[in-house]
Amino acid sequence: MSGNTRHVPVMLQRCLDMLAPALAEPGAVVVDCTLGLGGHSEALLATFPAARLVALDRDPVALRLAGERLAPYGERATLVHAVYDELPEVLDRLGLPRVQGVLFDLGVSSMQLDEAERGFAYAQDAPLDMRMNQTTGISAADVLNTYAPGDLVRILRSYGEEKQAKRIVEAVVRERAKEPFTNSARLVELIRDALPQAAKRTGGNPAKRTFQALRIEVNAELASVERAIPAAVKSLAVGGRIAVLSYQSLEDRIVKQVLAAGAANTAPPGLPVVPERYQPRLQLLTRGAELPTEEEVAENRRAAPARLRGAQRIREDIA
Repeated sequence: MSGNTRHVPVMLQRCLDMLAPALAEPGAVVVDCTLGLGGHSEALLATFPAARLVALDRDPVALRLAGERLAPYGERATLVHAVYDELPEVLDRLGLPRVQGVLFDLGVSSMQLDEAERGFAYAQDAPLDMRMNQTTGISAADVLNTYAPGDLVRILRSYGEEKQAKRIVEAVVRERAKEPFTNSARLVELIRDALPQAAKRTGGNPAKRTFQALRIEVNAELASVERAIPAAVKSLAVGGRIAVLSYQSLEDRIVKQVLAAGAANTAPPGLPVVPERYQPRLQLLTRGAELPTEEEVAENRRAAPARLRGAQRIREDIA
């Protein structure tokens, strides 16, 4: 796929720099939990020649394309068909109780956005699919056509932060009674017609929030993130590091909360000496979230909403 050579992974150098201190030793294992087209994975293998890579993706097409790209690295790269919240099971199967690095690049991969037939992009007409793994699960069309109105409103508000959710859902329910939804262009047009003029003047394409909400619901993304980030932290050896790129506030909030909790002293107030079991397990590597530079956005416009957070494991868990 020609995109392999042109695609610029988001905030690549900063991710490499963040993980570098943990990956220098021979035998270090780094997990790319979101393989996609393999840009970050390839850079990890090239930059850290002593490291072994385990890479996960739920999309069989991504695995095939990235597998071709990473073939020159032979047995240093192990590619696994799995959702990232299955990380503990994957590491268990591979006999890897602890790893030195974990990278997440959350959201939709460039390949999924660029292939119109996947239905992720609102800018071009396509089947309303949005499944990251097209071999299983319900599509976005199924959600639109079968969910109760109250559930659709909840999804648009919770996952898309869409203030006009009720208005959009009323229009969807009216239209689906005439004919089920199959393609994205009809949904985009419906959203444009349903929104008041003032709402259409801000925040880019008015369909953006609805498409985000449907995608998150179809792929159970937030539930996966809520399970995956704590599991990844737990998998880190002492000295190991985690780097997480997120692209919308709901994901970033989960990452922030998990890392902040790990870096907090959990002792009851007033103890003269803090026992080991209450000491922080993590040290934060970023102050807040790091944002892409103008140069990084110019190089890859999809980096614009990215937020990078990282942490280092400084203590084992104590039961």
